[in-house]
Amino acid sequence: MFGFSFDNVQRSYKTQYRCFSVSMLQGNCRQDVERGGKIIMPPSALDTLTRMNIMYPMLFKLTNVKEHRETHCGVLEFVADEGKVYLPYWMMQNLLLQEGDLLQLESTSLSVATFSKFQPQSVDFLDISNPKAVLENILRGFACLTRGDMIAIKYNDKIYELKVLETKPADAVSIIECDMSVDFTAPVGYVEPQRIKPQDPEPESMQVDDTDYIDESKFMAFQGSGNRLDGKTKNLDSKPVSLQPRIYKRGIPNYDYKQGTITFIRTAKPTTNPDQNEDQTDNFEAFTGEGNRLRKKTVRNK
Repeated sequence: MFGFSFDNVQRSYKTQYRCFSVSMLQGNCRQDVERGGKIIMPPSALDTLTRMNIMYPMLFKLTNVKEHRETHCGVLEFVADEGKVYLPYWMMQNLLLQEGDLLQLESTSLSVATFSKFQPQSVDFLDISNPKAVLENILRGFACLTRGDMIAIKYNDKIYELKVLETKPADAVSIIECDMSVDFTAPVGYVEPQRIKPQDPEPESMQVDDTDYIDESKFMAFQGSGNRLDGKTKNLDSKPVSLQPRIYKRGIPNYDYKQGTITFIRTAKPTTNPDQNEDQTDNFEAFTGEGNRLRKKTVRNK
């Protein structure tokens, strides 16, 4: 008996197509293609790929031979015209392709992604409240990432461009059914806000008494003395009140004033002779006077 063994040798699918943007596809514009990283291929490519021993999911390497630019992508559908492939517009920009240029397409296999790092190309990306959640939702339409690519995501009717700075464990990775960590770097044109250093506390400015600047030559009200109806007199320490608004005389300016500070004017004055007040306090004795009764007692004779 003769034994035969057939080795399952993986074949590589390699061909060239005329590339076009999704807007050139017949029928309605496929927005789902523009928002992802997958292409549309002709039906003949599906027939050839199913008869070949290739790995799934189907991933392809796209190369612009003239410009020496390459990237990686997945396939969304096989409904394109024969000899044509339709790409997202941002992918054609990365490959420096024009409508109808030749594109080399080759099947490949990539490692599963574990880490990726992106750089937004505009500071407007910081307006998104949760950028990681938005990016996670957008990347569901992608099959792989290539280092150096400039991907475009659409959020709230606005397109944001992100540059793929780093991917691990290789420069091109598959992101289908993977647990990938995502990190962002500062956007292009972002300026770190400068922190204001706390200033040292300033020394207290000299106290100013506003009574030194009042012009007392003007008319002052309530300067006379008053009389009581019962004839009694009472010492009242009342100060005259000016009927006109206070007019401050020009005095010595505060040369220590600094912008942003407030000077509080104190009206209290220290006593002129503190020693005299201390002597009066020491000689004072409480309850040393004589008392008088309002009603005098009368003594009755027995």
